[in-house]
Amino acid sequence: MTEFTLHSVESAPQDAQARLEGVQEKMGFLPNLFAKMAEAPALLEAYQTLDSIYSRTSLTPAQQQVALLAISSVNGCSFCVAAHTGGAKAAKVPEGDIEKLRELKNPDDPKLNAVARFAKHLVEARGWADDAEVQAFLGAGFEKQQLLELIIAVSLKTLSNYTNHIAGTPLNDELKSLEWQDPRK
Repeated sequence: MTEFTLHSVESAPQDAQARLEGVQEKMGFLPNLFAKMAEAPALLEAYQTLDSIYSRTSLTPAQQQVALLAISSVNGCSFCVAAHTGGAKAAKVPEGDIEKLRELKNPDDPKLNAVARFAKHLVEARGWADDAEVQAFLGAGFEKQQLLELIIAVSLKTLSNYTNHIAGTPLNDELKSLEWQDPRK
């Protein structure tokens, strides 16, 4: 496997240093995902910019985190499943629903179930969503806007999940308690 540097603020390319400093200041530690992304400052910028945009969608914070957790689980990204488990807890997603997502199942909550189901379907269908899935999502009380906003979630997780797969991103100590083992393995 090709080795990718786990950058610190000091070792990162100059164009990534300020971004890493900002993340470290905001989170209290430097997530290894960002330390790996720093190798390509444009990737780091793209991820952070898209994450900021996604946070402003009409989906609730809980719905946003459920989508990100569901997508990361389907993609088998241990790092992001751990990170979004923490995000889902912070967004007050019910503990049982978080566990179901980590087991590649859908939440009990009907709205969160619809979000997880459609987000996973988008990934598995590579964007060629079945009309029945579109109608099920809309039938759960969502609007077309929110359906399209889930494409942002898929895009965001494509950036991070693929980076973690290629770069072999290790889990930070701060996330170890949320570690995830893919049940398909």
